[in-house]
Amino acid sequence: MDLARALAVFGMYVVHIGPPLSATTGVASWIRYMSDGHSSVLFATLAGFSLMLLAGRREPKTGLAGRQARARIAIRAVILLALGTVMAMEYGGVIILGFYGVYFLLALPLVRLSARTLAIIAAAFALVTPQLAFVLTSLLTPSVQQSINTYDPLRHLSEVGVLDLLLTGFYPALTWMSFVIAGMALGRLDLSCGTIQKRLAALGATLTAAAYGMSLLLAGKGALRSLAEDGPSSGGSGSMPTGSGSMPTDAGSFPDMPASFLLKAGPHSGTTFDIIGSVGIAILVIVGATVAMDRLPRLRRLAKPVIAVGTMSLTAYVGHFLAQSALSTPAGTGTQQSWLPLIMYVLGAILFAAIWSRFFRRGPLEYLLNAATKPAKHIR
Repeated sequence: MDLARALAVFGMYVVHIGPPLSATTGVASWIRYMSDGHSSVLFATLAGFSLMLLAGRREPKTGLAGRQARARIAIRAVILLALGTVMAMEYGGVIILGFYGVYFLLALPLVRLSARTLAIIAAAFALVTPQLAFVLTSLLTPSVQQSINTYDPLRHLSEVGVLDLLLTGFYPALTWMSFVIAGMALGRLDLSCGTIQKRLAALGATLTAAAYGMSLLLAGKGALRSLAEDGPSSGGSGSMPTGSGSMPTDAGSFPDMPASFLLKAGPHSGTTFDIIGSVGIAILVIVGATVAMDRLPRLRRLAKPVIAVGTMSLTAYVGHFLAQSALSTPAGTGTQQSWLPLIMYVLGAILFAAIWSRFFRRGPLEYLLNAATKPAKHIR
């Protein structure tokens, strides 16, 4: 899981620091394309898995232990929401931490469910919520949106308010909960079992091929185009679109969006095909990382510094934004053509994590987050 988490972090580095997709060719284009949207989806899926680590991996915690676990999750959610809001004041709506806080709160009623039930819920969300989001955002006129934002305290603090967190932001909870719940289902499974690994690999490949194949068949060759290439970057966020994470433009223009858009499957499109295909890729990455670490001990030793980044992914994520500001690193926009800044950031994160992990069990922010959840022990 830590290796997969590190890959998700580095994927976000690619989006925020590396060259835009239009400035890449060959293997570089493939890396850039796979990072767009898929890295944040992998991050969200792993977040769901992490919830199960707190709530009880194979068997949910019950009684006092269960209440304390849910309290820890709730405290983490509030802290992430607060941290995400503070960072959004400087870096804009691309910050995913506030959305994480909302995901955790919405997932609380589901932490005791079985893997099968969670998988069914995730599938239902994938099939229904994109269409629901399309309808709701089509009805959300600028005047209605402004009225809601006027009474939203979060919106007064940053450009990410409650409406953005739930529906119109980069990673809206309405559609992104599919990834979190899918990760929760994975958390209930014994991923060390060879049979389960094979079934999950087959499932991931089937979901990926079916979703993207159907989208290409129905929407044509432009169906998989990355929507991160649309529009200018947001603040210091890199090459992310300035509008919704689930649709390519701002909420006020959704009434003009054709229904045929729902047939696309490009990164950040937020459609059913995008969600299913992205979940398939996330499953393949998680299973692939698990199998590699289980069966290739030499690779595990070589990958130890990278795994260390995964153990402190929150620190690595927040740190790269702070470093971008401190070092005035150009974001992955049309003016950024070099891969050198990205390589330096990846190596810097690996070096920091490798050194820090030799002396401390958790990363700096992970330590503070864990300490903040200590009061949950007083729940009775």
